[in-house]
Amino acid sequence: MEVTLDATSRDSFGKNEARRTRRDGRVPAVLYGGDSKEATPIAVEPRALLRILHSESGANTLISLKLAGGGDARVLVKEYQLDPVSHQLLHADFYRVAMDRAIQVTIPVIVKGEPKGVKQQGGILEFIRREIEIECLPGDIPEHVEVDVSELMLHQGVRVRDLTVDPKWTPISEPEMMLVHVIMPKAEEAPAVAEVAAATPAAPAEPEVIKKGKKEEAPEEEK
Repeated sequence: MEVTLDATSRDSFGKNEARRTRRDGRVPAVLYGGDSKEATPIAVEPRALLRILHSESGANTLISLKLAGGGDARVLVKEYQLDPVSHQLLHADFYRVAMDRAIQVTIPVIVKGEPKGVKQQGGILEFIRREIEIECLPGDIPEHVEVDVSELMLHQGVRVRDLTVDPKWTPISEPEMMLVHVIMPKAEEAPAVAEVAAATPAAPAEPEVIKKGKKEEAPEEEK
């Protein structure tokens, strides 16, 4: 899936510049990668970016970034920051991708069907990992990987090595990593006596940062 996102250049980095950008109703962002080794300060429209992040493919959506006066670039969201109270976008990082060069991304795991071990043996289906890492071309990033659990009996599970092979992508997570299995329900324990703890002031909420990919050095703190 590929979508278009308009962007404009910013004059500089820094907290003051970022605040001015937010006051103007836009989200301060940074564009990394490509022929230039330097990071480029940009700004994007928050609603447009939120629609992308809330789509089925989320941060794995391939974006055609149209930078005013700077041409188009194929990018992915590398990291974004949300206000802990209002959940408004505070900042975003993008990185350029080459359409003919494989990249590594994390995709969600979803299940299909109801296990026999649940219907017939009274077990429960438990997720161990809800995401896996894969390698693929930017244009071939799947929205998710589907796991059929219909035939699972009690104490059986699905590992990375059991996934259906797709020629467009290759799993790079550990082959023996368990994704989901059927187990017996745990016996309920009597509730422990609550201990009275000294009241401590709550720490101020910190902005929530959602990351993906390798760590990049920011040119200057502005988040």
